[in-house]
Amino acid sequence: MRKNHGPSHPSQAQGEPLDRGHRGRSRFLRAVLFDMDGTLVQTEEYWGEAMFELADRLGGRMSDEARAQTVGTSMRTSMRVLYADLGLVRSEAQLLADSRWVELRTAELMAAGIPWRPGAADLLRAVDAAGLRSALVTTTPRHIADIVLRSIRADLGGDPFDVTICGDEVPARKPDPAPYLQAMDALGVEPDQCVVVEDSDVGIAAGLAAGAAVLGVPMMQEVAPAPGLVLRDGLDGVGLPELAEVLAAGRAARAERRAG
Repeated sequence: MRKNHGPSHPSQAQGEPLDRGHRGRSRFLRAVLFDMDGTLVQTEEYWGEAMFELADRLGGRMSDEARAQTVGTSMRTSMRVLYADLGLVRSEAQLLADSRWVELRTAELMAAGIPWRPGAADLLRAVDAAGLRSALVTTTPRHIADIVLRSIRADLGGDPFDVTICGDEVPARKPDPAPYLQAMDALGVEPDQCVVVEDSDVGIAAGLAAGAAVLGVPMMQEVAPAPGLVLRDGLDGVGLPELAEVLAAGRAARAERRAG
C-alpha cells in the first residue's frame, strides 16, 4: 500500500492512459474517486444515531424519511432538514452548536470501531495494486474524516489515497461538482478518465455533474437511474473489470449526449 502521494507511474505523470492488458479493464481508466461514509465504511449509522439523539435533546423525534434526506449532505443541510421535520426554528448560533454536537457525538461513536462495507477494502487494494490514482472525497469535515482515515490506514497497512478532500476544504459541497473537480485537478486527471464511487443521491449527482462515470452503491436511499450511472447493491465482487464497465457506460452516455 503506497504512502507516496506523487505520481505512481511515469506514464501517469505524462498524461498517457494505462494499459497493462488486464482482462476487462479499460485502458482509459486512470483514477477512482471514493466517497467515505456509507460507501467505504459503515459510518452513516453513527451519523444517524447522533441525529436521532439530537432530535431527542430538542424535544422531538426525527422521522426515518427526514433521516434519509440527510445522507451525504452537509451539516447545515442536515440541520435544516431536522428542524423542518421537528417544526423548529433555530438561530444561526444554535445551528452551529447543534452541528458541533452531532460531530462530537459521531466521533465518540466511531471510537467503538469503524466497520468496512463489504468488498470496500478489497477494491481499494485492487485499485492501489493496479497503479491507478485514487482520492477520498467526503462531505465529512477533516477532524472527523481523519478518525476514519486512521482506521483505514491501520487496516490496510498504509494509505490507499493519493488525495483526500474533506467537506470543510471545498468552495461548495455535494451535490455541487466542486469537491470532485478539486480532487481531479489535484490528481492531474480528466473527468472522462475517472470513476466515482458513491452511495448517496447528492454524491452521485456531484460525480455526474463533474463529468465522471459513477458507480452507485446506495444503502439508505432510493436512487433513480441516470446516464453515466451504474447501480449495484454493494462493492462485493467489484474489481477492475467492473470499474471498466462503469467507465464505458459513462463514455457511452457522453457520446449519446453529443450525438443528440
